[in-house]
Amino acid sequence: DMCQMLENKNRELVKEDGLLRGIGFPTGCSINHVAAHYTPNPGDDTVLQYDDVMKVDFGTQIDGRIIDSAWTVAFNPRYDPLLKAVKEATNAGIAAAGIDVRLCDVGEAVQEVMESYEIELDGKTYPVKCIRNLNGHSIGPYQIHAGKSVPIVKGGDTTKMEEDEMYAIETFGTTGRGYIVEDMECSHYMKNFHAPHVPLRLPRAKKLLTHINKTFGTLAFCRRWLEREDGGSFAVNGANGKQEKYMGALKNLCDVGIVQPYPPLCDVKGSYTAQYEHTIMLRPTCKEIVSKGDDY
Repeated sequence: DMCQMLENKNRELVKEDGLLRGIGFPTGCSINHVAAHYTPNPGDDTVLQYDDVMKVDFGTQIDGRIIDSAWTVAFNPRYDPLLKAVKEATNAGIAAAGIDVRLCDVGEAVQEVMESYEIELDGKTYPVKCIRNLNGHSIGPYQIHAGKSVPIVKGGDTTKMEEDEMYAIETFGTTGRGYIVEDMECSHYMKNFHAPHVPLRLPRAKKLLTHINKTFGTLAFCRRWLEREDGGSFAVNGANGKQEKYMGALKNLCDVGIVQPYPPLCDVKGSYTAQYEHTIMLRPTCKEIVSKGDDY
C-alpha cells in the first residue's frame, strides 16, 4: 500500500508520460537485514513493524534524466545512532565529491565518518560498518548505473569524477558483517542497456519484450507494475496493459541476457541496515544536489 501510494503520487506530480517522464525505478522498501532491491511482489502482504528499519529508495525521471534518492525510517529511537551514522556518511560523501576528485577519495571520506559510530542493541554494542560491496554510481540518460562506481570504503578506483556528470551518492551502514549477498524472491528487473539481439522462440517472451520496450525501455521495473491495469504506464497502455502469465516469458528474457534480474541484497539475518542517498550534478562552477528538499 505504501509503495503504491508513493508511486501514484510520483506519477501525479511529474505528470507521467511513458518514457518521457515518470518513475525512475520501483520503490525500494527493504527491511532490516535487507539493504536494497526489495519491493513487494503481488501477493506479498508484509506489514511494517515498530522495530523494523526500512530503507525508502525512490526516483523520478524526465527525458531519461533520473533522480535517485533514499532515506531510512525507524520508529524505535534505539536505531537513531545507526541512522545518524549513515546520514552523516552520505553528507561526507557529497562534501568530498567534485570535479577531478578520485572516486576512492570519496569512499575514504564516507568510511571515516560511518565507522566512527557504534550502536547499542539489547545490551550489546555493535560497530557501524560500511557495506563494502555496495556503491554509489554515475547516472546517464535512461541508465541508472552508467559505468562509474562510487565506493563507500577506502582503497577503491582511482578514476576521477568529471564535469557535467551526475552521481548518486549513497551509503549503507550495517550492524552485520558489512557484506551483502543476493537472496530471497526477485522483484526488480531491468532491460540491459546494451542488450543483445536474440531471436526469441516463445511468443509470450516476444510479447513481454515489446511491452517492456515501449513502457520501460532500459529503466528498471517490477512485477507489481506488470500486473497493474495499465501495465506500468497509463500514458502508454491506457487501461489495457496488464500482463498475465508472464513469469515464464520473463525468465526466458533473463536467461538469454536481454533482461537482468536484481534480487534483494541482504546482510546476515538479525542485522540492521540503513541507507541515505542523494543525486548530485557536477556543473562547471558548482556541485548541485538535485534531490534535496526542505525536509531531506
